[in-house]
Amino acid sequence: MQGKTKANLPQKQVVLPFVKSVEIAVKSIKSRFFRTMITTMSLILAISFYCYIKTSSHIITGIFFSEDKIAIQTLYQQGYEQPANGEKYTATPKERWILFLSLLVCVVGIVNTQLMAVSDRFREIGTMKCLGALDRFVVRLFLIEATLQGLIGSAIGALAGAIIALTGSLIKFGSVAIAFVNLNDMVITVAVSVFLGCFLRIIGVLYPALLAARMQPVEAMKGRD
Repeated sequence: MQGKTKANLPQKQVVLPFVKSVEIAVKSIKSRFFRTMITTMSLILAISFYCYIKTSSHIITGIFFSEDKIAIQTLYQQGYEQPANGEKYTATPKERWILFLSLLVCVVGIVNTQLMAVSDRFREIGTMKCLGALDRFVVRLFLIEATLQGLIGSAIGALAGAIIALTGSLIKFGSVAIAFVNLNDMVITVAVSVFLGCFLRIIGVLYPALLAARMQPVEAMKGRD
């Protein structure tokens, strides 16, 4: 009787460690490396443009503060106006609008690509759910992949944008372009760019992740007709 009672008792659920989830996510990214690069490319370009605009604003502010007449005259010729009362230069409304559109297109592209990725991973998701994976595990797996891709893509994009802005300004204005740039502002800009990229990547993958988590195992194993 005791043996039967023990056999009928519900078994303790095995919870997969977070480290194991990260390991599975890394393997998934590696197995889809080229598709991951295509997905991340839109993020790299958007964050690179964002960091480029912000870095250029810091450079222009530094040039105006430098009081270098030749460099300032060059800025005037290119249509830049000196901020009043010693304030920092900010992007123009047109630049901000273009920047917003680029980030919006990036998010839409991520959502579209992730929806396609979910359809391609029907059997994988179905297998995990048949083996006892809960909905939150599937969501967590997608979010970990998105975070890793966001960190890598954002870091590449932020550094590329900052380097392009600094190099271009150095060619145009000479050493004055980087001599008066506030280093703290540059570090903050790169950090914010990386954070923004991760945030956009997670926002873009959230709906596809929920869609995958709610999928029934039988439906997932059958795949899409």
